[in-house]
Amino acid sequence: MTKQPVTEQDQTDIERLAVNVIKGLAMDAPEAAKSGHQGTAMALAPLAHVLYTRVLRHDPAAPDWPDRDRFVLSAGHASILLYSALHLSGYDLTLDDLRAFRQWESRTPGHPEVHHTPGVEVTTGPLGQGFANGVGMAIAERMLRARFGSEITDHRVYAICSDGDLMEGVSHEAASLAGHLGLGRLIYVYDDNSVTIDGRTDLTLSDDPGARFRSYGWHVDEVGEVADDLDALESALNRAADEEDRPSLIILQSHIASPSPEWTDHPKAHGNPFDADEITRTKELLGLPADQSFWVPEEVRGFYREAVATRAAAHAEWEERFNAWDGDKATWDACQRAVGLPNWEQKLPTWSAGQSIATRVASNECLNALVDVVPGLVGGGADLTGNSGSTVSDAGVQSAVDPAGRQIYFGVREHAMGSVLNGLALHGGALPVGGTFLVFSDYMRPAVRLAAISQAKVIYSWSHDSVGVGEDGPTHQPVEHVASLRAIPGLRVIRPADANEVTQAWKVAIDLPGPTAMILSRQSIPVLDGTATGDLARGAYVLVDPADNPRLVLIGTGSEVHVCVDAAELLADQGIPARVVSMPSWELFADQPDDYRRRVLPPGIPRLAVEAGTSFGWERWAEASVSIDRFGVSAPGHEVLQRLGFTPQNVAARATDLVSGAEQS
Repeated sequence: MTKQPVTEQDQTDIERLAVNVIKGLAMDAPEAAKSGHQGTAMALAPLAHVLYTRVLRHDPAAPDWPDRDRFVLSAGHASILLYSALHLSGYDLTLDDLRAFRQWESRTPGHPEVHHTPGVEVTTGPLGQGFANGVGMAIAERMLRARFGSEITDHRVYAICSDGDLMEGVSHEAASLAGHLGLGRLIYVYDDNSVTIDGRTDLTLSDDPGARFRSYGWHVDEVGEVADDLDALESALNRAADEEDRPSLIILQSHIASPSPEWTDHPKAHGNPFDADEITRTKELLGLPADQSFWVPEEVRGFYREAVATRAAAHAEWEERFNAWDGDKATWDACQRAVGLPNWEQKLPTWSAGQSIATRVASNECLNALVDVVPGLVGGGADLTGNSGSTVSDAGVQSAVDPAGRQIYFGVREHAMGSVLNGLALHGGALPVGGTFLVFSDYMRPAVRLAAISQAKVIYSWSHDSVGVGEDGPTHQPVEHVASLRAIPGLRVIRPADANEVTQAWKVAIDLPGPTAMILSRQSIPVLDGTATGDLARGAYVLVDPADNPRLVLIGTGSEVHVCVDAAELLADQGIPARVVSMPSWELFADQPDDYRRRVLPPGIPRLAVEAGTSFGWERWAEASVSIDRFGVSAPGHEVLQRLGFTPQNVAARATDLVSGAEQS
């Protein structure tokens, strides 16, 4: 039987049906879960359809193809929209996976999670984060294109954002940075549906988003109420794709939950699942079988297979170009895997015992020693680039003038910096470093938490790590910050004792997956005997051991380790042999076998921890601690440390009391 040609009307009908199928899935999955957000997904079903069948270069058979277009659902609450598009497109996401929406161990969690669901690029949900992630992705694309050529890097970053995304402050910071950098190929669709959970947006919002984004230097296209017009949506996306020198914001006015008779344009449609009767009425309006859930007809699947095959053809063409490319594939591969070239660690500097150097300074020397041999390294600071040890020397400054530049000046934008770093890492091709004062890690915390959830390979260079900051006073003296960061699962926190431990920290950060937080000193501290050969990678190790069996273990981190070493000498003079353990990383130490931990911290011997921060958590490793359970004070740093007890004399006195108490009990 001869196959009949597809007419223009047939094409229109099948696409309308495909859009309505997505709307049906957007109702069915939240209804099955009795949880979820259907309204936005219904309103944006036409946009998702256009993106995945007409615009995005993507290949469901190779979700990680390096030159694919990236899509970020910053409005992550509308996750069923993304899952439906991925399922129809042929990603490894079944209809049963959609039926298991928001259920235990399902592949369709309540908000999209990268590495969990194929086709999901970043973990979104906290509003504004995905918006800023996309900026990092656009930087990565432009940088790779400039470094390696457009024949192997030539794609765009698309995102859907909501009113909530644009209200969150992180989006303002990221938008300003993107406009300043002139990031063309960054294309956002703002779903201006005038609805938030509390009610209509005019309760809280009277901005002119077009004027705001134009002031940032964006191309703004206010397309109005064309949310159901497939051709108009495609035209707007194509106009934005032509922008090479400006990021683009398409302002789209949609009707949440359309065409529900009861809930269209209603704030309750944001997060409340429809009841069965309303789903039936809405499906009847859409021409869907009201008695069937998760209905996907074969003609829709067939249409998607053909449309996506056309989009995926770009992958095969890229493979041919890449195989014929005579560029530096070793460097390309190292960038893509965020690792070093062979023998890269031989470039790490070392220091002699007795020298005195701030660990932030040592870290910056490591960074610059590695730029040529860890080619993915890129980053900078939030207006504290030199102060935080995040200067990338002689590698160019990222800008429209120097798109290959690997130094990024983030400005006073810690919120955006954290999220942009995640976008750089999750895009691939970059190993990002971001620096600021440790006290300002609070501003980055939502992004740091998402980096840990996503296992994004990011390096944080957080300096000025204690009350040793001094004269700036308690607002700038981090006390609780290290403890709060240690509380984040999946975040590797390292507080090096000296410059040689810094070099080992860099090796760990580059060798291991996931994010690493380096906690670095403002003040110079001595380089110690034994740290050059100490095993920082195991989290803690014996730095000093007495000739006799120890009666006490002193555990130090960072700038307090040398205080422990000096205190051990005082204790020796009193006839109390003391072991000194450097414990730069609780997380690494906790991962060690029990027998190693017992060798370092022998049972039955009292332990005193010394750290210029809160005592919170130290009971895990020590019976007592020399800590700071108060805020600091404005005074010279050395005086603040001294008055708060971080002297060999006070540590020795506390140790003596601990030993006496233990031996009397």
